[in-house]
Amino acid sequence: MSAQGLEVIDHTVQLTHEWINELAARLDWSSKRSTLRLLRLTLHRVRDHLLPNELAQFSAQLPLLVRGMFFEGWVPKHTPIKDRNAEEFKHAIDSQMREAEEYRGPEDIRCVFDLLNARLTKGEIEDVRANLPMAIRALWSAP
Repeated sequence: MSAQGLEVIDHTVQLTHEWINELAARLDWSSKRSTLRLLRLTLHRVRDHLLPNELAQFSAQLPLLVRGMFFEGWVPKHTPIKDRNAEEFKHAIDSQMREAEEYRGPEDIRCVFDLLNARLTKGEIEDVRANLPMAIRALWSAP
């Protein structure tokens, strides 16, 4: 039982820590802060390529706290974004991860996608991947 009687909050905090710990292990990183940053940035880039209906379906499977980060800064009228190539996708993440000593680039972005493959339903992953430009979809292996 939650000390405050707010089990939903305790549960989402615990689940978010599980996601961060699992991703840090996949990345072999010691910094949980950098791990969370990479997760957030990658989710934002995916988000910005999706139409609102698909975005809503995808986000429904994220832990509540991660879902809040997913929608942080979202401007619906600016999505989906027009860039369709993987280089722009990777560059947008790379430029924000420069200060993270452990960051290695696309191989780490793929670890985020592997986490999503492990944590979300196969059908939802397939739907999201199908809605991404082919060049970006190539970064995200099929579940």
